[in-house]
Amino acid sequence: MGFSLLILVATIATAVAFPINNQEYLVMPHGSPTGSGDCVTWRWAVETNNIKDFSNAFPDQCIDYIDSYMLGSQYRQDFKLVCDVAYEYAQGLNLTGDGKDLWVFDVDDTTLSCLPYFLEQGSWELNVHSSYAQWTAKGGLLVIPEALDLYNKLIKGDELVHSAEFKSSKRKELEEAGYKIWGNIGDQWTDITGTNIGDRAFKLPNPVYYVP
Repeated sequence: MGFSLLILVATIATAVAFPINNQEYLVMPHGSPTGSGDCVTWRWAVETNNIKDFSNAFPDQCIDYIDSYMLGSQYRQDFKLVCDVAYEYAQGLNLTGDGKDLWVFDVDDTTLSCLPYFLEQGSWELNVHSSYAQWTAKGGLLVIPEALDLYNKLIKGDELVHSAEFKSSKRKELEEAGYKIWGNIGDQWTDITGTNIGDRAFKLPNPVYYVP
C-alpha cells in the first residue's frame, strides 16, 4: 500500500501474543450479567463521547456487563470491525508516494492490550501514575491481533517505523514538515481529536477508562 512511516505512541513494554480464547482469562467473575440493557446504552454513550470523564466510574450494576464485554467475543468483534473499515478506507487512497504518507496508531489498548494489567489486579481501575506505570515497566502487554493485521496490511516494502510520544502538537509538527496524515486510530477520543487529526480518524472501543 505504500505507507512509508507510521508513528506509534511510545510505551515501554514487551509484547506477547494475544490469547485466541479470551475465556482463559475470566478471573474476575461477578455472577451472571445483570442490567445489560441499561449498560449497553451506557457503553454506546461512552463510545460516542456523550459521556465523558467517567474514569473507571461506570455504573456499579454494569461491572458484570463490562466483564462479559471485555473478556468475551463482543469486544474483539467490535475492534475488528473498526480495523476492517479503516483498511477499506485505506485501500481507496491515492497516496503521494513521496515517503511522507502517514498512518498514526495509538498503543495502549489500540495496538497493545492492557488486559493482563486489569486481570492481575482484579479490577478495571487504571492508575497511570503508579501501579500501571510500574506494571508496564515489567513488560507483558498483549499484541492485539486485529490491530497487528491492520498494521501489516498498511505497510508494504521497505518502511521506516518511528516511535514517538505525541498528540496534537506532534501531529502538527509532522504536517508542518510536509507529512500527510491519512489515518489516525485510537481507543480514546483524545487520540483522534484536537488539531491535525488527519484525513480520517477511527475510534476503537474502550468502555473501561477515559483519558481526558
